[in-house]
Parts: sequence; C-alpha cells; structure tokens
Amino acid sequence: MSDNTLNRRDFLKLAGVGAAALAVPSWAHAAAAGAGRKPNIIVIIADDLGYAELSVQGCKDVPTPNVDSIAKNGVRFTNGYVSCPVCSPTRAGLNTGRYQQRFGHEFNPGMPGSADAKFGLPLTETFLAKRLKAAGYVTGAVGKWHLGYTKGYMPLERGYDEFFGFPGGAHGYIGEGGGEGNHMMRGNDPVDEKAYLTDAFGREAVSFIDRHKEKPFFLYLAFNAVHSPLQAIDKYLKRFSSIKDEKRRTFAAMQSAMDDAIGEVLTSLRKNKLENDTLVYFISDNGGPTASTTSSNVPLRGFKAQVYEGGIRTPAMVQWPGHIPAGKVYDKPVISLDIAPTALAAAGVTAKDAKFDGVNLLPFLKGDPGAPHETLFWRYGDQHAIRKGDWKLLRGPFGDDGLYNLADDIAESKDLSAEKPEKVKELQAIYDKWDSELVAPLWHKQPGPKQLAKGKGKNKAGGKNKQNAATGEE
Repeated sequence: MSDNTLNRRDFLKLAGVGAAALAVPSWAHAAAAGAGRKPNIIVIIADDLGYAELSVQGCKDVPTPNVDSIAKNGVRFTNGYVSCPVCSPTRAGLNTGRYQQRFGHEFNPGMPGSADAKFGLPLTETFLAKRLKAAGYVTGAVGKWHLGYTKGYMPLERGYDEFFGFPGGAHGYIGEGGGEGNHMMRGNDPVDEKAYLTDAFGREAVSFIDRHKEKPFFLYLAFNAVHSPLQAIDKYLKRFSSIKDEKRRTFAAMQSAMDDAIGEVLTSLRKNKLENDTLVYFISDNGGPTASTTSSNVPLRGFKAQVYEGGIRTPAMVQWPGHIPAGKVYDKPVISLDIAPTALAAAGVTAKDAKFDGVNLLPFLKGDPGAPHETLFWRYGDQHAIRKGDWKLLRGPFGDDGLYNLADDIAESKDLSAEKPEKVKELQAIYDKWDSELVAPLWHKQPGPKQLAKGKGKNKAGGKNKQNAATGEE
C-alpha cells in the first residue's frame, strides 16, 4: 500500500471509523503481508493459438481448465495484443520490452538450415532474463527459441542459466522432426527426446521449479503447441473421439496436452507453496492460422501474418495471487511489450538504461483508472496499423486501407475512412512519426508454407480474407 493509504487509515482510526469502512480489498492486505520477497516470474507462450480457442474465451469443444484458472485467479485482458502477427518478431519484442522494429527484427528468419545470415536478436538489446539474472534470479528457458541460431545468439548467451528446447521456429512433436540445425538441446548440447514434446516441456518446467524453489526464478516457457505440424498421441486424441474432423480432433488433442502441461506447472507452484509468490503471465505469440490448424480467431477479422485484429489480438492473462485482483476482466489495450517492464517492477528491478515501449501494468491492474497506452503501433513489411483509443487505422495484407471503430465494430467490417477523413489524417500523422523512428529490417521476409498460401475463405466474423501467403513461418 502507498503511504497515502496508510495515512488515511490512521486518520480514520483517529476519527473512530471502523476498518470495514475502508473497503480495502483482501488481495491488497495479502500484498502488504507478503512485501519484501522477490516474486518468481513465469511467462508462458502458446504458439499460433487463436483468440477464441480457450474455454474462457468462448471455445466449446476443447476444455482448457488450467489456462482458464489463470484468468480465474488473476486478470484476463480482452484487448491483449502482440507486437507482430508472426512468431519471432513478437518474441523479440516480448523479451526486450521494445518494438522490435526499432532494432530491425521485423520478420521471421526461415529455418535454421537456410536462415538469413544476419538473423538473431541484435546484441545491442538486453533480454529480460539478463536483467533478472543480474538481480539474483535463476533463469531458465524451456521450449521454442526462434531468436538466433548461431554462437552469441543462443539462450545461454542471452541471460538464461538453463535451456531445454529447440532453436528454430517449428518442430515435430513425436521423434526428432526438427530439420537441419534444429535438434532438441539441453544447454548447448543435442539431446534425444523420446516423450511427446509438449509433455517434455511440461516435465522440464516442473523440474526447473522444483530445483530452484528456494530462490527467486524466472521461467520462460515457450510451447510450440499449437503450431503445425498437427501431431498428437492417443492419450490426448482419445479425449476428443466425438470430433469427426481429423484436423480439428488433432488440434484439440494438442491444445489439451498444452493445458495439462500448464496445469502441472501450476500444481508445482502450489505444492511448493510458491503460488502467492509467483507472477504467471500467459499469452499467444500471434493469432491462429485457421486454414492450416483450425485455430479460430472469432469474432475477429483475419489471421496470423495479418495486422487485422485476428493476427495481433490474442488470449492474454496474468495471475499473482494476493498482489493483483482475482477474476478481473481488463478491457483497455495492453501489449506483449508490457511483460518485461511489469516483471521488472514486480521484482523491484530498475532498468535505467532501458528504453521500454511497454509499461508496468501493475498500477492499472490494481485500480489506476488511466490507460496503459495512448497508442499502439504495428509494422510488418507493407502492412501497418495504429490503434488510438477505440480507433484503428490500417494498411492490410492486400494493400487495403481502412479505418475502424473497434468499440462498435470488433470485426473490422465497416471502413469509416470516407466518413472520417480527419481521423484518418490524424492517425496517419501519428503513425508516420513513429515509423520515422524505426530502422530498416535486418533481413527480409521468408516465403510462407503452401497450406497458408492456399488458405482462402470467409472468416466467420468479418469480410472475405485470404490467409497471407508470405508469413515467413516454418
């Protein structure tokens, strides 16, 4: 609590006002009682999970009780954005708290065996893990890396004490299935992993917690689920025998496996009496690629690799029992860039050299009525967008410009640019100023998979959309 709150309490006591009249929420009392301990930080990232694919987000055919419990025990964001509609750039922004276009990390790189030689999150940038490690945290990365494939750019060289995962942007779930330069690794050494990969990532995350429970830790848990290829084992497929579509049934099994693994992580926190001392943030790295995996973004328009809402607005939630409210729904726009400054604020770490674009969300989650961001921006090659308040101006994947009021039209179905030319001019000027601060991409967009190139159709929520053929995804 702030000094002002304590002074107010003392004043009211002197005035004879009962404690009940203060109406201080129970989570605030618990936060005060737990002051002084550095919290653990866990960031969980799903891969290609659409906006509508959790039960708490409206999904009916794939229960996700463990992920849903994070929202129940904390805050769910209905306007939770990522800084890019594809994988690697979003992860670059999340790990640094800065728009990745400021340092040239604008596109995916291609597979390790054929990636652009310049690929890797620039060494000029400091990872969240490195900042927390300097503050006494044990740091571990489990899962998908996708931020550099060569010496100098791997996890153990960017602030992580431990790494178990694969360096690339995609990997099979059964057997090696990684391709050239994309083997499973522990630290810097290849390993032969026999388990279903999502299960293995859950196992390793729990092991990290159990081994480091005595001191503050930071765990970066980046699943490759539910990214293609669609692969599942009988244990999970049997749960969805009622789903007749084979692609959807496999997707459901993959998502259920990820939910189980997240449940194991949350159970480990409770078992080790760490739940109230751990901030857990869950997010997807971009919207779902509907045609290739069935991942739904309803009611949003568009898909992965597009700056429509369906590409950049994702499920997002955070829990820190006793420190932020439980069961709260937060509607103001936030972005994945906020994770780093929020985690550092929770840990009591001041990053004086950081030029964050993200903000510390804790005051807003605790009741600050202001908005975390006046504007949010996206640039992904020829596509770009700006959101200010409820207004969004974009240049879409097919050269289509549009102005939308998201409060009235979440599906971006009615272009208001002809009716609101002054709003278009205002937003374009703000975007142009931001764009002038950025650098050119360090590498070019890579060709996307054939299944996305062929993905056509009408999104249930909005207008006609083709899924962008040039995602650069692996």
